[in-house]
Amino acid sequence: MKETLYSRRSNLVIGFHGCDKSVVNKVIVGEDNLIASTNDYDWLGHGIYFGENNETRALQYAYEMLKRGSLSVTEPAVIGAVIDLGYCMDLTDSLYLGELKEAYNALVDACNLMGINLPQNVDVGKSTDKLMRRLDCAVIEIAHQINEDAKERSFDSVKGVFWEGDKLYPEAGFTEKNHIQICIRNPNCIKGFFLPRELNLNYFNP
Repeated sequence: MKETLYSRRSNLVIGFHGCDKSVVNKVIVGEDNLIASTNDYDWLGHGIYFGENNETRALQYAYEMLKRGSLSVTEPAVIGAVIDLGYCMDLTDSLYLGELKEAYNALVDACNLMGINLPQNVDVGKSTDKLMRRLDCAVIEIAHQINEDAKERSFDSVKGVFWEGDKLYPEAGFTEKNHIQICIRNPNCIKGFFLPRELNLNYFNP
């Protein structure tokens, strides 16, 4: 993909990751690390996932995992991280949206050539949010492959905005679970982990 003067996201951001409390405890003391997800339905491709500045949504996700009967979460918790996005495939940037569309066309051509069906984004249960995003995951991974084949710089991270859940009110353009999601491909982007703190009401929040 084409790199520009503005391709690097230079500011540090705060991310939150929902998981089991046992994972939080091990990562905080340095006994373990968060593991990159490699599911074929991951929304932003393969990597370590965080909600940008959204502790609430991260905790909601952990509770949702528990509700779905996931064996990986028995006690929902959240871990915070200080993140440098580095060279970011930022899907709020028109440049990368255009590149992603080209990757989709490449995936279509590849599927036609091999005589296989295009992956699909599908609903799960009663949700209409296309929670299983095999198409999006495949397109993003193809974009990374195109980059690699062209011997271009690999992306450190991927960022996207998602509208999820019910509308906040009739005809609203906002939904209950709107959030910015970050997928970290380069673990060195994670500069440190922390336990979220409560606000000290004796002081202003700077």
